Amino acid sequence: MNELFPLSKEHVMLRNAARDFAQKEILPIAAEFDESGEFPYTTVKKMGEMGLMGIEIPEEYGGAGMDTLSYVLALEEICKVDAAHGVIMSVNNSLYCFGLNKFGTEMQKTKFLRPVASGQAIGAYSLTEPMSGSDAGAMKSRAVLEGDGYVLNGRKSWVTSGPVADFMVVFMMTDPEKKQKGISAFLIDSKKPGYIHGKKEPKLGIRASATSEIVFENYRCPVEERLGQEGEGFKIAMTVLDAGRIGIATQALGIAEGAYEAALNYANNREAFGQKIGEFQGISFKIADMKTRIEASRLLIYQAAIAKEKSKTSNARYSLEASMAKLFASETAMFVAHAALQIHGGMGYSKELPVERYFRDAKITEIYEGTSEIQRLVIARNELNLH
Repeated sequence: MNELFPLSKEHVMLRNAARDFAQKEILPIAAEFDESGEFPYTTVKKMGEMGLMGIEIPEEYGGAGMDTLSYVLALEEICKVDAAHGVIMSVNNSLYCFGLNKFGTEMQKTKFLRPVASGQAIGAYSLTEPMSGSDAGAMKSRAVLEGDGYVLNGRKSWVTSGPVADFMVVFMMTDPEKKQKGISAFLIDSKKPGYIHGKKEPKLGIRASATSEIVFENYRCPVEERLGQEGEGFKIAMTVLDAGRIGIATQALGIAEGAYEAALNYANNREAFGQKIGEFQGISFKIADMKTRIEASRLLIYQAAIAKEKSKTSNARYSLEASMAKLFASETAMFVAHAALQIHGGMGYSKELPVERYFRDAKITEIYEGTSEIQRLVIARNELNLH
């Protein structure tokens, strides 16, 4: 651990507990669930029982009451073994629980936050639509105020945990003429009428993480279950994505570490032309570059985690730190997974080893919760004062 980021006893205990759980409970089933694409209900429930699904949420609302660095340390260990479990944990903690804890009313926290933070229920977040990704102002879904509630209609896409979520924060247009400023956020109970499961996505990677479309047909949401004020949805979505990007950066770091450790082990044991392949300069330089990028990613992520923690009292934005961490770590995951597969040669291409899974899982980290291009846009606008 870098001395700039000293760990408390609680940090070390949580990290070790997450590591032991990942190695004993997730590692034996990761390949099987990747192959089948089934949702790992049993292990996700155990993660909830361990307090991993609401790490930063106060204990009074069902969480563990720990800090952002705790969350990063635990998530890193889960993702090192399986990124699908990791993204389920990340979305639950950051995209759902964080936003509800920050913007929710007492009633909303009691009803919608406590069961999810305690691991008894699963939360999801839905901003994207079939024709609206990074350009949220182009969304077509509508929420119309009628009496004491809103009527929601529309189709949302790429909803992580959508097929299994009990609750969701969804963003819809309440005033289309205002574009981004006309978006509002709503808390959704998936058991109510008008919430319809759409197409489940057949994905390249993170296959055990359930992803689908969700269709709303005259779903009625009471005014008191709107999150924040009408028209504040875009601000809430972007605030929550800053937190989410730290989670995805951590997911990318975990993938990179898993791939790197496999490559290092292979380079130290595989022989060719009478020597270990790690002794060849072509392989050793790959190892050097992989290790350096991993450690640089870690420092950016820990910096972002500390910036987020400080924001809880200062209310300062940490968009720059989150975007830099997400950009660099996700591209590191792709770089390291590619190099690890290459070091393994033909065996890297085989499903007998986890390297090809790391390679497939790495790609999505450059795409969701803001593509690498969007992260560069956020960073550049911050530095050039183009707000």
